[in-house]
Amino acid sequence: MTYICNLIILLFSILLISSKSYSDDKFPLLEGPYLGQKPPGSVPKIFAPGYVSTKHRDHSGFFSPDMKAFYFTRKNVYSEKWSLIRFKLENNRWHPSVMGPRVGRPILSPDGKIMHLGNKYMKRNGDGWSEVKSLGRMFEREDWGIMRLSASAKGTYVFDDYKSNDVLRISTIKNGERQPPRPLTPQINEGKWTAHPFIAPDESYLIWDSEKDDGYGGTDLYISFRQRDDSWGKAINLGATINTSGTEGGAYVSPDGNYLFFNRTSVQVNEERDVEGDIYWVDAQVIWDLKSRQGLIR
Repeated sequence: MTYICNLIILLFSILLISSKSYSDDKFPLLEGPYLGQKPPGSVPKIFAPGYVSTKHRDHSGFFSPDMKAFYFTRKNVYSEKWSLIRFKLENNRWHPSVMGPRVGRPILSPDGKIMHLGNKYMKRNGDGWSEVKSLGRMFEREDWGIMRLSASAKGTYVFDDYKSNDVLRISTIKNGERQPPRPLTPQINEGKWTAHPFIAPDESYLIWDSEKDDGYGGTDLYISFRQRDDSWGKAINLGATINTSGTEGGAYVSPDGNYLFFNRTSVQVNEERDVEGDIYWVDAQVIWDLKSRQGLIR
């Protein structure tokens, strides 16, 4: 019953917002790739306004590997409850549904078989998902606060920890065994609110958000490229086109490698309430340009 009520609220809110954006009263159908949205260029655009990005707090968007499902989280401004929402492509049309309450900061593994939920996960089960499970004692420490855990194709984990000075940690696989997590390099972990990492499926780069002295305002998006000696390079700010005086975070690159998605929240003007944020997307060429400047080949 709760899921049904949440779905009704979702659809009602979409109708309210979309009616302001379209001349007719009929709810337009979403058709084609990327929820039928016109792809952006080098300047970030709000993703699917009125559908995904609404008056609610919409964050943490990501696609399934086949690009036929798009997931994101939403904090309802009326109930103040977080939900995990899915748009699924069926017969070339996108259909929304509420999967349930948000757990952690969800993100899929590159093969789409695991949905990571902080220190928990769900496993793909046919067309659905298993119950929420624990990643095990190695990640269930009481002194750790894992929000987002991102996995590479090789099974490497990179995750944040808001309880321990906002550090990023990495856990690799060696000889088939999961290795204990260790902090990433100081040049990545310096700054405040270092969080929400995304590791490329091939481990060629890492993106996260942090507040540093060279930033543009609140938290900015930073990237580090894997060097030829297998070390991680310096933290590079993604620049003024991506980062603003507000807060940017929760970066994610679509499975086709074409677009960078991230959260953006404007500068807070009323300290008594949260300013809601939206999901933005931009051409991922910004990543390849920065990589080229580092003398690395894509």
